[in-house]
This record gives sequence, structure tokens and C-alpha cells, in this order.
Amino acid sequence: MSDRQVLRPGLLGGFYPERSDERATPLDQALAAGTGRLDRILAARPVTGRLFLRRVHRAAKKMEPMPDDMLRTERIRISQHLRLRGLTTKEVACAFALVQETAFRTLGMRHFDVQLLGGLVMLRGQIAEMQTGEGKTLTATLTAAVMALSGVPVHVITVNDFLAERDAEWMGKLYRELGLSVGVIIEDMTIEARRDAYACDITYCTNKQVVFDYLKDRLLLDRETRPLHMAIEGLSSDTPRRDKVMMRGLCFALVDEADSVLIDEARTPLIIAKQGDTSDLELTYERAIAVGRQMQGPRDFQVLEREWRVVLTDLGKAHLRRVTARFGGVWAAEAHREELATQALSALYLYKCDKHYLVSEDTIQIIDEYTGRVMADRSWERGLHQMIEVKEGCPISTRQETLIRISYQRFFRRYVQMAGMTGTAQEVAAELSKVYRLRTRPVRTNRRSRRRDLGQVCYANTDYKWKAVLRNVRKLHALGRPVLIGTQSVNASEQFSAILTDAGLTHRVLNARQNHEEAEVIAQAGTHGRITVATNMAGRGTDIELDAIARQNGGLHVISTGRHDAGRIDRQLYGRAARQGDPGSHITFIALDDDLMRVFYGGGLGWISRLTGWGRGWVPGVIARPLMAIAQYAGERRHSKIRKALLKADENMEDLLAFSGRHE
Repeated sequence: MSDRQVLRPGLLGGFYPERSDERATPLDQALAAGTGRLDRILAARPVTGRLFLRRVHRAAKKMEPMPDDMLRTERIRISQHLRLRGLTTKEVACAFALVQETAFRTLGMRHFDVQLLGGLVMLRGQIAEMQTGEGKTLTATLTAAVMALSGVPVHVITVNDFLAERDAEWMGKLYRELGLSVGVIIEDMTIEARRDAYACDITYCTNKQVVFDYLKDRLLLDRETRPLHMAIEGLSSDTPRRDKVMMRGLCFALVDEADSVLIDEARTPLIIAKQGDTSDLELTYERAIAVGRQMQGPRDFQVLEREWRVVLTDLGKAHLRRVTARFGGVWAAEAHREELATQALSALYLYKCDKHYLVSEDTIQIIDEYTGRVMADRSWERGLHQMIEVKEGCPISTRQETLIRISYQRFFRRYVQMAGMTGTAQEVAAELSKVYRLRTRPVRTNRRSRRRDLGQVCYANTDYKWKAVLRNVRKLHALGRPVLIGTQSVNASEQFSAILTDAGLTHRVLNARQNHEEAEVIAQAGTHGRITVATNMAGRGTDIELDAIARQNGGLHVISTGRHDAGRIDRQLYGRAARQGDPGSHITFIALDDDLMRVFYGGGLGWISRLTGWGRGWVPGVIARPLMAIAQYAGERRHSKIRKALLKADENMEDLLAFSGRHE
């Protein structure tokens, strides 16, 4: 590794630095297709960096005997060198040694070699894939501190307010000892408080908060960020717009749980809207649901869960025309009439309570299928949200009129520099490279993993599966091991909770209804004999620490009660066990009528259930494994197409609005 610059901070001059929204040319697309295989290969080869580690170790030995005041003087010298000479390998090694020594003196934690390598990968503008439990929070301090010491404003972006606030408070002492200011952005903060937080050297925030704050700035600036124009406005106005914005631009983003933020969240655009008048539409929504309940499937419509849409048949269209003939108005137009009916049927038969949404205090709250958390401020578009409210008997909310919108893909590509870290990125390495031009590099574990994979067991139906899960829980509970049972929905978690209660087994439940208890439930999940039932909420950003007895008894045992559409989510759940060299194990139970199998194969697996469902309903793995692998691959492909279509639609919308003189 030469003494070259591993990453240049970039040209961060100007009023509101951000990268222009670059589109992929046909040549770029061809090159991306050709390098997809290379990206997958790189995502499977751990980074080494032996020469770099030697430099860090040499610098660290010189700093260890330094008193605190001398170390602070060294910090000033290193910061000056970073700003003047750039991020050369020599300067970065010294800066890493400084952060490592300061972390030991302030937090009592010293970065391991694998964490130093993870920090180096991110400083190169790549995704560091580090296994769960390898200390990504501490690793992020290396990259964030070095960029901030070099004068670049840093946004550390994570998936929820709890993690942003926790990490900012936890690592804040280290940053402040390095002479850096730390801010945090959470829900319900005032504009002044947000402006102060973004003015800090390092700002912790969630992906949702930072995107919406950016959109608010764009609305305020009306797309004008040229320094000369802003300077002239500052001379001619007592209240220039540059003094009202919250952010300092999009300079450097370090994205925690990068695959969740950049891939999973990328299926939904971010929209700022104003309330519209829906008084004349309430009757329309009520009529649409009433008409939908009168229609019969499959005569009038077909529910295509695999494609996530409802299709009207010719008989259904004729029936719809007859029953709505007296309504008039919007129902008179064929396209509008059929769209209303399709949305109503989707609300009735595609979107299910306690799986896709919760009803809480007479409001509909969407559940994030990847995290299991409630997204209280999200709503579905095109009247779907209002129709679900009618379906559940809730007051109809105001329909929103879009003011500005952007997709996650287009937003994050506007950062001048970006990097990230996650435990599960191999499966989407090619997409991360193609969309964000971010390569993925895995980092080896600090200690040899002791996690035991007990495989996958398939049963003919869900009843047999729940009985098998209960037997497994009883067995491990009798051994004094903590058990974590992962489910795919709120309904499934509560269903198995009832089974455990009937069996006389004490347990805790963590799902979107009990999200206020998350920290407490997770903190106790590693206690010997503890049984915890959780949705995907327990899969990301959480640490389950074992007590001494649990560790002696074999560690945490994770039970997955079904496969997710994305295999990465399954791996996140497995990663709760056997962290940092602890013992642990995981096993997966599936059924032929699980949602993933049912949606992909329809009723085509009934013959297997009848053929193999003898005894306790066990289905041989030689049959179950390829069936599940095909269904999961198809699900991942479908979501990938949705993300690609959203990005394309977002770019087309931008082109159309730009042509009309508007924006976003």
C-alpha cells in the first residue's frame, strides 16, 4: 500500500455543497453490468491491510506514554496535517492511532485490528461488511473523527432515533476529547435545535430525518445554492435564505446498517406534502370499499400476491359498471372507476391488519416489513390509506398534496462522499455498486465464530411448525439457555405468545405494539432461561449480552419461524447469537403454507403436504430447501425491480418538472 491518498475530502467550498444528480449513461450501465461479478467477488474477499496496521501500531506505541496535554497537542498537529496534506496513508495511520488511544482513555475501549480495517474501508468510500457483534459503533468513530479532523462535516446516519441518540451520547465523550463537537437529530426537534445540531462537526441522525430536513431546505432555497447569488442576497436582504437553512450541505455520509437504508428503504419515495381538501372524497372512499365488498373473487377479480396487485376480470368490470352507474361524478369515467375499485380491493385483500399495519387510537400506522417497527408518519398514496381507514372503521384522514419528493437513491447520490457499514451486504453488493457506486469489502471477525447452524426444518403446515417450535423451546429452556424466537409479523408473534402461555412458559414479546419496551426486553434477552418472542425489531442495531450462566449453558439460541423475502434479514436475526466469540446457535422452522411459499407457489404445494405430511408433518429437506431457495430468490428479484422502477420514475418525474420550470 503506497503513500497515496486513500480518499480526498473533495471540493467542499461554496454555500451548500452537494454532488450534482448524475445519471447513468448507457456506457455506465454496460460497465456496471460487466463489473457486477467483480463486485460480488470483492464482497467475498476480506480486506487485509497488514502494512497499514503496522503503521497504526507504530504510531500508537509512540502515543501510549504521552500525558493527556501532550496528546492534545498531537491531535492539533495531526488535524493540521490532514487539512494541509490530505488523507495520505501516513496521516490516516497517525489519526487512527490518535482515535484509538483517545478511545481507550475516555471510554476504556481500544479498537481491534479488524475495526481499524473497517474504518479504513469506509475512509476509502466503500461499504465495510462486519459481522454482527464486531463493534461497528466504535468502528464508525475512526472514519467520522478523521473526516471531521480534516474539516469535513460528517453525518452518521442510522435507522432509528433510539440508535442515533444512544450512539451520539455513547461516543460523544470520545469526540469531544478530540476537540470535535457532536450533535444529534431526533423527532420533534425545533428548527433552531436542528440547525445547531447540523452545525456540529459530527451529526448523528436517522435516514428519514436527514432526507426531510434536506427537502425542507430545498423548498426554502428553491434550488438556488450558487455562492455568488447567495452572497448578493445577503447584501440586499435583512433575512437572507442562507441564514434560514438547517443543513450545511451534503458533504460526507457514514451510513450505519447500509443495506437497510440504501436498499430496503429505497422502495418508498420521501414526500413533503400539505393537507388537501378531502371532504368531497370521503363519500367516494366509502362507496369504493362498499363496492369492493360486494365483488366476488375470482369471478370479478384476481388477487396476485406474487405481483402485489389486484386485477379486475371482464365480468368484474361489467359488474362494476352496473353498480356504480347511479353514482355519477368520478365514477362515470372508466379509468377512474376501475382505479378506485382496484385500490379498494387492494385495501381489502392485499393489506392485512397486524402484518402490514396496526390500528392504534383510531389511526392506521404502517409497519416496516424489514424492521418490524411502526412508521407513524408514513401513509400510502392514491387514496389507499384512506380506504384502509374506511375498512377498519377509522376516521378518514386528510389526503396529502405533494410539494416536493425524492427517492433515497437520488438523495444519497448527492453526497460529495459516502461510505457505510453493515453485517449483511454480500447479497446486494452488485446493486450497491450500480446505484450508489459503492463497493463492498468484508472484514474478518476479531475472534473465531462459535455460532452453530442447526439447519432448516420444514413441515407440511403451520400447525405442525408451531408444535415443533414449542418442542424446541421447551428443550432449550430446560437446559437454562436463553431463547429468542423471531417471527415475520405482529400477528405471528402474538399467535406464538398465546401458544407459550398455554404451555405455561413465561416469556416477553417485542413487536410494533410494545416498541416502547424495546431496550428493556433486549437487555434481558440474554439472561439464562429467558424466552423472548420478537419480530424483525430484534434484528438490527441491538446487542444481546449474555450473563455468566447463559454463556456456560451454551449461549443464546435463536429460532427463526420462517424465511423473509430477503435472506439478509434472516442473517441479521441469526447474528443475535454467538457475538464476539460467545457460544450460540440458530435453527429455522418453515412450513409449506408460510406466506413466502404460498405467495410464490399458490396452492401448488398441496400434493407435497399430502405426500409427506405423515407422522409429525415433517417434509424432507431435499424437497424443502430448493423450494424455499427459489421462492426467496424470486422475492428478492421482485423487490429489486420495484427499486429500479422507482428510481426510473423519480428521474422521469424530475425531467418532466424541470421541463415545466418546477423541480422535484
